[in-house]
Amino acid sequence: MPRKRASRSKRARKPSLVAALERPSAYDHDVRSVRVAETHISWVFLTGAYAYKVKKPVKFPFVDFSTLERRRRFCEEELRLNRRLAPGLYLGVVPIGGDAKAPRVGAEPALEYAVKMREFPEDARLDRRVEAGALTAEALRAFGARLAAFHGGLQPLAPRAAAATAIAAARENFTGLSEHLRARELRELDTLRAWTEQREATIAPLVEQRAALGRYRECHGDLHLENLVWLDDEIQAFDALEFDAGLREIDVASEASFLAMDLRAHGRPDLACEFLSAYLETGGDYEALEVLPFYLAYRSLVRAKVRALKAAQKSAEAGRAEIGPYLDAARDIVAPRTPLLVITHGLSGSGKTHVTQSLIGALRAVRVRSDLERKRLHGLDVETFIGEIAAAQRKLEARLVRPARDAELDRFARCRRRRGILRLGCRAHEQQRGRDQPQKP
Repeated sequence: MPRKRASRSKRARKPSLVAALERPSAYDHDVRSVRVAETHISWVFLTGAYAYKVKKPVKFPFVDFSTLERRRRFCEEELRLNRRLAPGLYLGVVPIGGDAKAPRVGAEPALEYAVKMREFPEDARLDRRVEAGALTAEALRAFGARLAAFHGGLQPLAPRAAAATAIAAARENFTGLSEHLRARELRELDTLRAWTEQREATIAPLVEQRAALGRYRECHGDLHLENLVWLDDEIQAFDALEFDAGLREIDVASEASFLAMDLRAHGRPDLACEFLSAYLETGGDYEALEVLPFYLAYRSLVRAKVRALKAAQKSAEAGRAEIGPYLDAARDIVAPRTPLLVITHGLSGSGKTHVTQSLIGALRAVRVRSDLERKRLHGLDVETFIGEIAAAQRKLEARLVRPARDAELDRFARCRRRRGILRLGCRAHEQQRGRDQPQKP
């Protein structure tokens, strides 16, 4: 009985519009029942076929949804941002008319707005699929290629003080986390803090260089496993950060590192490398590996901080269980490693790509393919099948081409060895005498 009284009391405190939208009659399509999911800034009404996301009329330091016009504008922004990577999932912004006690979705004039989406089962989320062992390397490779193409098609930004902003964000993680940890975990956090501070001087010019080269774009901004779903036989990203442009206008390497880190935190570093290797092969941004450890550690602590804040409402033990995998991932990322470079060579079509594909996950490696870099140097589509450009291939193998291509590969190799990243290199065997040899670092 006390439990029922508490339930009635909780329902009584619920806003009347929210309670009314739990009724099937509020919708303009057949609905048998409505479930409600709630976050600190929104309600999501799950009707079976569709989900309706309504923003709460709240104002926090990081978000202002306090007026109807602002909520409408941010609904439109959410639709714009998410349709870039999940056009079939985000269907539109719909008005909610009528009155608070008897609302009607689709009616006007609007007393509220909602983002209308296709509903999907919870077990389609990638965090659930990883836990179930249902997430494949093939799916992540395909998404890595799509994400690289997406990033490549975005307008470059010109951020101010990119390095200072990135370093300040990394430092803030330690402040936000410390109050949630025990003494032993605080000592581990101090080690991570020291690692971060020791690298600030070297990271700052690299970040500024990447900003100058146009590597900052308007990204998704929150690309972890819980915001990815298996839908229509592919991975789709949803729930991009619409309320803070600063959190999504970032280095593309920071975005890619978020998903790679989360896969590692979920015990699948092999899948992290499959994703990263496909991302880098498609986009060619191998310079990202210079800053990747910094971003991986940063993203690990971001996720630990978010989990800590959510866990504050649960028991202390449950909270530590949620934070632990991300602290473990951060420690693993900053641990010293002995770098390894593996080079394969052989005649075209002899199976180098096939063999090294199986090694990426097994060795936790990133692969560089000479055939793709050769095409990239000449502005060709790296996804074009080699057999379709046989005539161009013969030209590209000419003696004047190889030095430029090999210089690029050797530069990648030296960079990877400095950063302690295992790298696979694939080169076709070239029979002309006098071929340039890789330079020593």
